[in-house]
Amino acid sequence: MLAFMTKRLGLAILVALTVSILAFLLLHLSGDPALALAGEGARQADIEMIRKTYGLDRPIVVQYADWLWKIMQGDFGMSVYFKTPVGPLIFDKLRTTLLLGMAALGVALAVSIPLGVLAALYKGSIIDRFCLAIAVLGQALPNFFFALLLIMLFSISLRMLPVSGSGTWQHFVMPAIALGYYIAPAFMRLIRAGMIEVLSADYIRTARAKGLPAHTVIFKHALRNAIVPVVALAAVQLGYLLGGSVVIETIFALDGLGYLAYQSITYKDYPVMQLIVLLLSVLYVLLTLASDIANAWLDPRIRVS
Repeated sequence: MLAFMTKRLGLAILVALTVSILAFLLLHLSGDPALALAGEGARQADIEMIRKTYGLDRPIVVQYADWLWKIMQGDFGMSVYFKTPVGPLIFDKLRTTLLLGMAALGVALAVSIPLGVLAALYKGSIIDRFCLAIAVLGQALPNFFFALLLIMLFSISLRMLPVSGSGTWQHFVMPAIALGYYIAPAFMRLIRAGMIEVLSADYIRTARAKGLPAHTVIFKHALRNAIVPVVALAAVQLGYLLGGSVVIETIFALDGLGYLAYQSITYKDYPVMQLIVLLLSVLYVLLTLASDIANAWLDPRIRVS
């Protein structure tokens, strides 16, 4: 197990280093950063002054090494638009995005696990087709459109939930449903396929032959083994939720990392954009590493192979 964890950790560090290079190059691939910061119609003298102030006149390798060294020391620079340190600005918004991501993942699992188990138990029946139809609808329906439908129903018609803000738990209900329902079909299909395979295994037939209750066979023996791949998918989907919540946070005006990313792109705030890309990428790598370790712990065959 230790050798497996060491190997995965080394791979994660290499991926994180590669991501840091791509995040830094993002600044230069989008054009001349000094020209973008100076704005249209700026004089050449002003552009050169900005280039010198931000160290953009140095070789790109030197710029990257200096940027990475400052990141490792906790110096994330200053926001061009907000005029505040980038670190506190981003980490203050991260809490909202993490809460939204976890809530959306909880919604997805709460919907997909029962539907996946039902579809597997009644394979080929009307129940199975109904569950699959819900899954198809979840992927076919864009999350921004579903979010607007939720606003029309729960905020405008029923007046049950607030439309915007992030002050209370009620503000997270509709965004979590909109994001969670969009990723639920992937979990549902995986659980259904895993349950169908496990339910036909010899040890399940033996458990039934011994007279064990149906719920014990299904939830203690079958679901426990069928849910192993879901752990890896949950980590990947949580990473997607953290990085892909820009539209939902903008619709509901949640003061999170996604909305901050939208603002930084709009106002060309490159230091904020770089750190958001780096932070979300590193979180994604860490979540993938955690899922690999969890799967290896749940299934010894993974770490042996």
